[in-house]
Amino acid sequence: MSQQQAPEGAESVRDPVDSIAAAWRRERPQTSVASIGVVTRIWQLAKHFGDDRRRVLAEAGIDSATLDLLSTLRRSGPPYTLTTRELAEQSLVTAGAISQRVARAERERLVTRRPAPGRSRAVLVELTAAGHDLVERTVDQVLSREIELLDGLTAEQRDSLAELLRTLLGDVQEKLNLQGVSHVGHGA
Repeated sequence: MSQQQAPEGAESVRDPVDSIAAAWRRERPQTSVASIGVVTRIWQLAKHFGDDRRRVLAEAGIDSATLDLLSTLRRSGPPYTLTTRELAEQSLVTAGAISQRVARAERERLVTRRPAPGRSRAVLVELTAAGHDLVERTVDQVLSREIELLDGLTAEQRDSLAELLRTLLGDVQEKLNLQGVSHVGHGA
């Protein structure tokens, strides 16, 4: 699978990642290059997926931070209301970042905010009808596009890859002593 089909009569052509690994093996045979085939491809995929998501979002007229905020509220279920602390925890961003996102979305009438009853410092953020409509349209666009990008894999291959990536992510987070993950390309 790592070999691309070459035109008839030509030698097979390695993909660029295989070429990088081969060059390092040639130049530094004592150094393991076992990570290159995985890590370099993950980095490339993250960039491609992130760039494509930003393009889809730009066409939809929304930025990734706003979509992340609206999506977090939408996934919470009716009444689509969370505290700013819950939003920060679920979005994996700081309280300051959530405050900025909420203020921007409130100016655009996508959310409202109000004090939480009986909790002196807590603020509730609620998805408005306009915010709900926007997130519904946009999530469909984003997820449909991502399914299209993955359609080169069978359902079984996608499931296997998802499980392998879950295992790898958990192991890397444990080795790096990380509690969560930040977004690449930000998310729905």
